[in-house]
Amino acid sequence: MVKRAVIIILLMATAAVAQESDTDRRIKELERQIDIITRELESIKNAQKPAAVAADTEQYGLGVAASKVYRTESGVSIGGYGEFLYQNFQSSTRGDVADALRAVIYTGYKFNEKVLFNSEIEFEHASTGRGGEASVEFAYLDYLARPGVNARAGLVLVPMGLINEQHEPTAFFGAARPLVERNIIPATWRELGAGVFGDIGRVSYRTYVVTGLRADQFSASGIRGGRQSGAQAVANDWALVGRADWHPFEGTLLGGSLYSGDAGQTQSFGGRVTLAEVHADSKFRGVSLRALAAQGTIADAAEINKALAITGNRSVGKSFGGWYVEGGYDFGAPFTPFARYERLDTQRSVPTGFLRNPANDQKIFTLGLQYKPVPQTVIKVDWQNVDNRARTGVDQFNIGLGYIF
Repeated sequence: MVKRAVIIILLMATAAVAQESDTDRRIKELERQIDIITRELESIKNAQKPAAVAADTEQYGLGVAASKVYRTESGVSIGGYGEFLYQNFQSSTRGDVADALRAVIYTGYKFNEKVLFNSEIEFEHASTGRGGEASVEFAYLDYLARPGVNARAGLVLVPMGLINEQHEPTAFFGAARPLVERNIIPATWRELGAGVFGDIGRVSYRTYVVTGLRADQFSASGIRGGRQSGAQAVANDWALVGRADWHPFEGTLLGGSLYSGDAGQTQSFGGRVTLAEVHADSKFRGVSLRALAAQGTIADAAEINKALAITGNRSVGKSFGGWYVEGGYDFGAPFTPFARYERLDTQRSVPTGFLRNPANDQKIFTLGLQYKPVPQTVIKVDWQNVDNRARTGVDQFNIGLGYIF
């Protein structure tokens, strides 16, 4: 009798445990399903409100804002930058200038992980009148095959120097860009063309075939006027440009570039322009150091002078060049004092029978202070001592304001 009672009690307990275990399983399954639904709702919410891509990383040689499309998962990307400049000239014959120098919008579209479009549209001097203009600085399509080899075609930035591809105001010292990278390397310099680019280990490279310069727009001030910029460019003559940079460690690059191509276009002469430069840039423990040297030649300079009816010291330079060094130190605050020294001459040599203009042999010393309230904005104040061999240089005081996003 007792045994029968014990068996009945055990059977009842087993049934109760089984019922409890089945209830626990049902509760756990319900909790799992609720967790899945919660994650799906969160995913839908995130897809509806995608996070903005930060302007904080340089890619493929472009500035941090210009390269945002590469960090976008898909679809549209928007970025931009702007600069305002005040120049106070130490001369009674030259008026001071305040200028909304440029306002830029970057627009890009990532079709998929391989194909994207990127562009920069710039408005200069706050108007299309009074010397202002609206222009396309670059607009190209990329095919990203693999890190080492990618293709690019369209209106591209010529990959020379330290400023031409990275000309955002937060990327360089000084209220204005170095004169060497305006008159010797004519930044911002862009041309229609196509080529390849990529990263191979610690080396990055870019090489393009682009429309050549126009020699009939050269002057004693250099080749800057000969840029075609994709505006109904005469395409009789083309040029080849290549660049390579070695990144030995984080924050440092050493490299150079070479450009060569005829500039005669519809003229009877070739007018080949060859321009080479080497550069170094390093940021380490608050210290920023930068140096660049560029040297160029123009073939058929005498024929160009004849075609342009140039005489005397207004000759196109048979050779031209310049260099600069600069440094700054971040004290751990958003203030960075900096200094730059540059030498340049757009007429290092001229054809026989012509004269050099000593005013084109220049040296500029810049001393200034940079303040970044946040990394994407900058205020720059500097003083420039400007000398030339003609003793006509005018010193100036500058204030610059810039932003990127």
